[in-house]
Amino acid sequence: MNCHSPTFQIRAGAIAAALAVIFGAFAAHGLDGFLLKKYDGVTKIVHGQEIPGAVKYMADFKTAAEYQMYHGLALLMVGLLALHRQSSALNWAGKFFLIGILLFSGSLYLLVLTGVRGLGAVTPFGGVAFILGWIALCLGSGCLTCPTGQTPPAENHDV
Repeated sequence: MNCHSPTFQIRAGAIAAALAVIFGAFAAHGLDGFLLKKYDGVTKIVHGQEIPGAVKYMADFKTAAEYQMYHGLALLMVGLLALHRQSSALNWAGKFFLIGILLFSGSLYLLVLTGVRGLGAVTPFGGVAFILGWIALCLGSGCLTCPTGQTPPAENHDV
């Protein structure tokens, strides 16, 4: 099975969504104690206010899980659309969403768990991949319409 196949995209989306639930549950039920010990005495400035580091890093971990879920579902959508419409733009959307999950969510998970702040430099690249994925999904899904209201042929949407 190759990464362009709808089946791969559906499976990757389902796995990403399942892992997002697992990571979210871990954040809700098991991460507090770890973060309190790891970041004891650490403070962060957020919106001009000083807050405990554990609070900031818990929020970062939850953000990673949320974005992983959103984009896991987007991957499922790409795979389902690809079952009915061949489009290289849809293939690119799937790639960008998967890359975004790995770079954005993955870097945040690792940053929170390890404390290696340099990992934060990777996170924006994941965000850019998410944006490119949404643009490619728009192009590949035929969401752009002709003035007559008819959807143009698929080849006009390919990247």
